[in-house]
Amino acid sequence: MGWAAHTGMTAAIATLVAFAPQDARAANGAYAVDAADISEVGSCKVESWMSAASNTDFSAVANPSCVVDPFRPIELSLQTIRARSDGEWGTTMAPKAKTNFVPTGIGRWGLSAYGGGSFDAATGEALTGFAVIPATFRLSETMRINVNGGWLWDRTVDRHYLTYGVGFDWKFTDTLQWTIEAYGQAGASEIASIVQPRFQTGARYRPNEIFSVDVIYGRNITGENANWITLGTTIRFPVEGSQPEHRRTGHL
Repeated sequence: MGWAAHTGMTAAIATLVAFAPQDARAANGAYAVDAADISEVGSCKVESWMSAASNTDFSAVANPSCVVDPFRPIELSLQTIRARSDGEWGTTMAPKAKTNFVPTGIGRWGLSAYGGGSFDAATGEALTGFAVIPATFRLSETMRINVNGGWLWDRTVDRHYLTYGVGFDWKFTDTLQWTIEAYGQAGASEIASIVQPRFQTGARYRPNEIFSVDVIYGRNITGENANWITLGTTIRFPVEGSQPEHRRTGHL
């Protein structure tokens, strides 16, 4: 399939996802729409971020992850979220496993899958289960489109949702990258904002191989119809002597 056909398919999928009905936040640091890539086996990283909303909601997140190879490369992570919503505080933990099936490349689709769940750290009650298929189409060494589709089970209300997202990453200098994404979940809800579109855009600054920082504006990112500002950081522990991640994937 030629470049024109690939580009046409990319645009068609992006359009369908953007106008479909809306997700639970997933991955890629504080961003919700994940890429199909995973890190190298043996590497680890710690992503963390703080988000504050115009309605006084707040969340602080730590997400350590490592890539292991028990039978194929798998990225394992454990997200811990301390959050305030409507004045109430709670702590949630969300383990996740992700693996890549088709590597990404310029002019073709890459494909991966991840799944996991979340539970209340205080009571041990299971809160959600989820599974997502991230697909990435690399337009060039510095531009890519990420498309996500999946399933979410909200056990607190015993409802199932279709989840979706589309994002665009552009590495416009050696140290700066811009991301824009729309995502959400489709299904029945008494609260309209739960199934309304969610949006984020932000910039990543990565001055070296180890550290990066994100500044992000979001709208309705947890389904509460508020504006959000997020400050995030990532600290990486690459495999010694390995090729830098941004040179393998073209992105920060």
